[in-house]
Amino acid sequence: MSTTFPRTRNSRRGYSVEQVEDFLEDARRAYTAEPSEPTVVTAASIRQMAFDMQKGGYSAVHVDAALERLEDAFASRERERAIQQRGDEAWYTEARGIAQEVLDRLARPEGHRFDRVSFLSNGYRRKDVDALGNRLVRYFQDGKPMSVEEVRTAAFRPQKGGYREAQVDLLLDAVVNVMLAVR
Repeated sequence: MSTTFPRTRNSRRGYSVEQVEDFLEDARRAYTAEPSEPTVVTAASIRQMAFDMQKGGYSAVHVDAALERLEDAFASRERERAIQQRGDEAWYTEARGIAQEVLDRLARPEGHRFDRVSFLSNGYRRKDVDALGNRLVRYFQDGKPMSVEEVRTAAFRPQKGGYREAQVDLLLDAVVNVMLAVR
């Protein structure tokens, strides 16, 4: 019986133990791989990782916290390798470019920053997304404190005709990438 993470009660659902263990093994191999070896696990793929649910599985809270730490470790390593290959200036220039793209998107008028879904479909509540967007602008332009955790855990209420979720999620991923790049 695996004890990598606490498990839920048999009557409650948690992450698939087998899938989590398989992923962690892939992550171990990727992290210890030589820089020239191709790997499938990256900071971005860790952020996108999802597991099936099963009764008596691993506690989602504990696994998610471990995935965040793992993402940070991979991002740090990816940054170090990129700086070795391309140099500091190229790395930070790329990060500044992505940050500018985020700011350009957020410079649009509130309620119109992202595509909207049909008035019959649910998207992210525009006011919720715009409020976070305004905080992101203050973070990038004014240096107002904001943590990667706040961006990672951002949640938005549903709204008919709301913002298209995929677009918002891509922007948030870009923000996380920039935040991790400049740590």
